[in-house]
Order: sequence, then structure tokens, then C-alpha cells
Amino acid sequence: MLTISAAEVDRALTFPGLVETLRAAFRDGAVQPVRHHHAVERPDGEASTLLLMPAWTDFNAAGTSSGGHIGVKIVTVSPDNNAIGKPAVMGLYLLLNGSTGEPEALIDGQRLTQWRTACASALAASYLARDDASRLLVIGAGALSPFLARAHSAVRPIKTIRIWNRTPDNAEKVAADLCAEGFAASAATDLDAELGQADIVSSATITTTPLIKGALLRPGTHVDLVGGFTPTMRESDDGAIARARVYVDTRAGATREAGDIVQPLASGLLKPDAIVADLHELARGQKKGRTSPDEITLFKSVGAALEDLAAGIAVYNALKA
Repeated sequence: MLTISAAEVDRALTFPGLVETLRAAFRDGAVQPVRHHHAVERPDGEASTLLLMPAWTDFNAAGTSSGGHIGVKIVTVSPDNNAIGKPAVMGLYLLLNGSTGEPEALIDGQRLTQWRTACASALAASYLARDDASRLLVIGAGALSPFLARAHSAVRPIKTIRIWNRTPDNAEKVAADLCAEGFAASAATDLDAELGQADIVSSATITTTPLIKGALLRPGTHVDLVGGFTPTMRESDDGAIARARVYVDTRAGATREAGDIVQPLASGLLKPDAIVADLHELARGQKKGRTSPDEITLFKSVGAALEDLAAGIAVYNALKA
């Protein structure tokens, strides 16, 4: 069994390559049981959460009985870790042989998640962003921020990248790191002004107060919502939902877990049939993406086990002897 570090994941993957891997995965499908959520009570602090996200090759759909894989991502969320200088989210990805169940690889879960999440957003942008989109605004300066910048730049001709964060120093650091890689990146201070200039707005925060104001978006903007992963978190306001054609990564996940979708559904602002398509339907050509240069599109992702499986297989195939 291979033990694969974050650095090895970085060496194994490319952004254009993983976008196409995910396109094929959403087209072909996989078996994805509902993810497991378990509260782990602690006597001396806030409870941790154990998440188990399994998926495996859909042998029936593929018409084969060999050569597939089983995978499970194991994640813990321990809020008290921040007080001791450790990440709140820890994770590993276990990849198994689909025929025998033998372990094939144990992969750094945080890095795999960063890659697949960013590339899922870029996959959506390949259908939803204008072909000439050149100005990217990234909201949030966490670990995912530079991955989103790199991934969107792999599918659209991005010329300028602006990073906004509540703590400006963090935005400056992300921008400097991207500049060192050759990107034209800089920190932004006026979020409202940036919203009115961006071609793509990619947000990865855990805010419960919407930061993206629909009234400020110019025609043709594509909005990519990554961060909010509970029904109480929300990155975009009602105006953004009302003005946009809405898309999701998976209908089951987004309509149950994502505040940007759950709250407008509950209020009646967004009707279930107004969610135009998910990534399965886009990848299979069953539904259309962008239909005009001036429409505003909005994509909400919550993550899918299929993405982890596809990315894990790609890493394993790149590194196995």
C-alpha cells in the first residue's frame, strides 16, 4: 500500500488534467452512499464530528466486473484545535482495490480535498463562465483560496486575480504566493467595488452573513460558491439567487446541506425546478450551461464522494510503480 503525502499529491496532479478527470467521473457516475455524520462527544470541550464519505466504481453502469476501486474519505472536524494551533479539519483518503478489497493507497485527505474541490468549481466554470472571462475575484484567503485561483485559470483566460479577505494581511499573503507562481494577483480592499468588476466570483468562506450582493453583479458574471457547507451558512444574498441561473454539483447534497440553496428554497424565492442542472447533467449533455453572454450564472458545491474517488484514483495511477 502506498502512503501518499500532500507534496506527492501536488506532483501527481495538474489542474487541467483533474478537471477532465472529474468531467469523465460525473459523466460516467459512481455509487455514492449518503455520507455518515457522527458526533464524538468530549468531556472537556466542544464535540468533534466524524465524517465518512464512501464511493465505489459503478460496475453495472461500466459493464465490467474488474479493474474498479472503492474509496472512503475519513474526516474529523475538531473546533477546539484552533486554540492549540492545529487545523480544525483533518482527513485521510483510503483507496481499495474494487475486486479484492485490498488497500492500495492512503492519501493526504486535506490536499486531495483542496484539489478536487477547486477542480469541481473549474469544471462548472467550463460550462457556466463566459469564454472570455479574464478577471477573477476570490473571496476568502484560507487554504483553498490559491487552489481556486489556479483551477479557474486552467479553464478560462484569467489575466487578473483579486483576493479579498476580512483580514487584509491574509489576502496579501495569498496574492504574494500566487504572484511568485507567475499569476497577476493582488489583494482587494473594497469588496463591493470588486463584485461590480469581476467576470468570475469564487467564494470560499464560512460566513452566515452574505458577502455577495446580487445587485452589484454585472451582466455575464459567474458566481462560484464553495464555502458554506451547512444550512445556516450563506455566501450570497437573495438578490444573487433572483438574478442568476442556478446550478449545483449534486441536487441531493446542495438542497439539503447548503444554506445558499436551502434558505431560498425554504422562503420560496427559489423553486426546486429552477435549479437548472447539476454536474452530472452538464457533463452528460442533458442540460445546458450558459446560454447567453449577459446572463448571470451561480454554481453551488457541497462536495461529492465521487470527486474524491476520481481524484484518488488519478493520484494512485500517477504514482504507483
